[in-house]
Amino acid sequence: MNTSVRDMPHLPTEAETLLARKSASALSVHLASRHAPQSIVIIDHAGEKQAVELPSAVYPLLLDALAEMARGNAVTLTPVHAELTTQEAADLLNVSRPYLVKLLDEGKIPHRKVGRHRRVLYRDMLDYKQRTDSQRSQALDELAAMAQEAGMGAE
Repeated sequence: MNTSVRDMPHLPTEAETLLARKSASALSVHLASRHAPQSIVIIDHAGEKQAVELPSAVYPLLLDALAEMARGNAVTLTPVHAELTTQEAADLLNVSRPYLVKLLDEGKIPHRKVGRHRRVLYRDMLDYKQRTDSQRSQALDELAAMAQEAGMGAE
């Protein structure tokens, strides 16, 4: 993932958090019909207005970004075809880099080598995360069923 100043996460200020909350609320009403392109009017500092038509696919992204900013979280946008370094991939999975390298070496996550360095596609990280989350959920469901059969948790 190429990192530039624009890509650096920015923790919103208190004023930005409040503005994001108000914006998300106002936009959610107007963008409720997400099946057709809609226009947003931009008013610059000089009072000039310009309508900007947005594709319907951007609405959930825009609302999610504003909602996260309203919670005080930094927001970044990563294309699914982006290649990540092992450190970036480990950070996304919230694991250590050596553990991620082990997953790569075991073939659990596809990757490619560029010289001596490994690169992982963002979409492959998402697929892996979805698989492991699904396996965890299934294991928890099985444990809950076993606990109910054993009469655990009943008073």
